[in-house]
Amino acid sequence: MSGRAVVVGGGIGGLASGVALSRVGWDVTVLERAPSLEPVGAGIAVAPNAVRALGALGLGDRLRDLAGLQGDVGLRRPDGRWLVRANAGEASARFGDQTLVLHRAQLVGMLADALPDGALRLGADAAVVDPGDAGRSARVRVRDAVGPDAARRAPGAPDRLDARGSGAGSPPAAEVRGGGEARPGGEDEIEAALVVAADGIDSPTRTRWWPEAPGPVSGGSTAWRLVAPAPAGVVGSETWGRGIVVGIVPLADGRVYAYVSVADGAGVPASFAELRERLTDWHEPIPSLLASMDPAHVLCHELRRLPAPPASLATGRVVLVGDAAHAMLPNVGQGGCQSLEDAVVLGVRVGAADSAGITAGGVPEALLRWSAERRPRVVKVMRMSAQMAGMSRSTSPVTTAVRDAGARLAGPWSASLGSWALRGVLGWRPPEA
Repeated sequence: MSGRAVVVGGGIGGLASGVALSRVGWDVTVLERAPSLEPVGAGIAVAPNAVRALGALGLGDRLRDLAGLQGDVGLRRPDGRWLVRANAGEASARFGDQTLVLHRAQLVGMLADALPDGALRLGADAAVVDPGDAGRSARVRVRDAVGPDAARRAPGAPDRLDARGSGAGSPPAAEVRGGGEARPGGEDEIEAALVVAADGIDSPTRTRWWPEAPGPVSGGSTAWRLVAPAPAGVVGSETWGRGIVVGIVPLADGRVYAYVSVADGAGVPASFAELRERLTDWHEPIPSLLASMDPAHVLCHELRRLPAPPASLATGRVVLVGDAAHAMLPNVGQGGCQSLEDAVVLGVRVGAADSAGITAGGVPEALLRWSAERRPRVVKVMRMSAQMAGMSRSTSPVTTAVRDAGARLAGPWSASLGSWALRGVLGWRPPEA
């Protein structure tokens, strides 16, 4: 059944899907609209389930070079008092693998490096114009998004990305990789046996081919994210106030990833300076960490989510993965992790269909089976994330007092970073082929 696969989107889910499919014999092209894999974003926690997914993608050796979350972690009040305190090593023992914390650009670089040479095409604006069916291929229209210098190397991007289309010797953005019908004005059309739409929460693919699927809605908060040098003695923690959450996570390279979310009901600051002023009486190192940052290096965005995934994640020869399928709030730390799971399971299932002798006409059926396997799991994780976010957005003094008291009482039960509620999420293992 292996043939040509096109991936629309070069984020974590798209790159991982390209790697997974190439490992089971598909001829993969990953189309990314941006001119380079810029080192954008901040930190990302790679939970044990995602660590196993990356191992299944052949990145186990790279992961062993990374440090996991260490020492004390937990939940605090704005005055610094611990509500829940745990040891990250004990959590790793419970779930079988450690949680890795790294810069998002580092994870993107690892995935891009794992693609076959020439598989990544940058500066390509792609749109699914026909999802195909059992009797015909899917078709993807590709246009030059930003001009012939689209494949320039991103400042600060990993050096090994040079061989993946972002450095010297990379093809011009308008080149048709692996064949395709050239069109006037830098436009071409690619036929594919399988298309993976990893084009984000505002997915044009979902909007066009899943017209009944719900679109993004507000998550009820605004978030600021940053990476900074680690203060001395910093420990990983989340601090919950009235409608405000501050997280500090040490990275393996001596920096910290920090985030602040402010619920709409708490009054969203108009600027980073106003945010800093509001948190001056919170425990250290929060005030000093925020004071050390240049606002130009801080990311700020409204949190959004999908209310639910589409009824099916597959139509014809097209599947939705990652945020295009199940954009969730970050409160359980599973957005990128579920994207990695999507990719691994997709590779296993279409690879298994291939080994069973199913022809190219059987791709749509195999994708429907993949959807039936993935959708119930991501629905569960989306709901957990929304529930946790609801608790963190509370601004009522009475409600937050009850919440904090409950956290203290549940300390021994929840000290293993997730307890039984997250066991089914973090305990996931890649399926056997």
